[in-house]
Amino acid sequence: MYSVQLYGVEIDRTQTDSVQMGRADRCCVQGGTRKLDGGSLGGGSMGSDKVGSVEQGGDHYFTANPASESSLRPFDVLLAGREYRLTTASGVFSSGKLDDGTRVLLKHTPAAPTTGDLLDLGCGWGPIALSLALSSPDARVWAVDVNDRALDLVRRNAATLGLDNVRAVRPEEVPAEVRFATIWSNPPIRVGKQVLHELMLSWLPRLQPDSSAWLVVQKNLGSDSLQRWLGEALPAEFTVLRAEISKGYRVLEVRRLAEGHDPG
Repeated sequence: MYSVQLYGVEIDRTQTDSVQMGRADRCCVQGGTRKLDGGSLGGGSMGSDKVGSVEQGGDHYFTANPASESSLRPFDVLLAGREYRLTTASGVFSSGKLDDGTRVLLKHTPAAPTTGDLLDLGCGWGPIALSLALSSPDARVWAVDVNDRALDLVRRNAATLGLDNVRAVRPEEVPAEVRFATIWSNPPIRVGKQVLHELMLSWLPRLQPDSSAWLVVQKNLGSDSLQRWLGEALPAEFTVLRAEISKGYRVLEVRRLAEGHDPG
């Protein structure tokens, strides 16, 4: 047996199992020299469990510490209504551009709380976390990923923007007592249902009462089935709504009701 570690969720699998991949920078296999092979990343939906395999050796951008040369380079991106020149590198998700799902999330999500702890779950090079930090300078923004190169880029880019309210950390570095005023995420759908569901059940309950998480999911990768499952799996004080539809993506709002509120 070996362990698959994703955002604080540990899954035991046999060596012959396959691990479904998609947002590949966001996951790693820990134990010996096993790493996830990047040869098969496309296709599949939430119901599929056989995209991407576990092999000995190899290296790709979803490992915790990519062995490939980082190749730092500048790129221009529009965040929080302004264009900035930031730094990117090989070995991270959507290197050098804002991916379509994140673009939809940033466009269609209401303004974040101005104070408190805000979470970007699966931050990559940081577009969501940096946008949160720019719009809520008095909040503390947690940028969480398993890819150390991605976390380094978040720190570099936060420094470029003069932001001192961003904490770029691995999942286990978020203190257990922290509760979030909001969670924004373009989640790793293609890791497979088991891992994705445990990921959601690990982080969404850390929302403060009377606060919301915002998730962007592509329709053809199972947004509707994820919405139904969340509605059934989360405790009664949570509601799950489809807040927006745009360019083949769904923005889901997962809201934790205020204490004392009757969910009926």
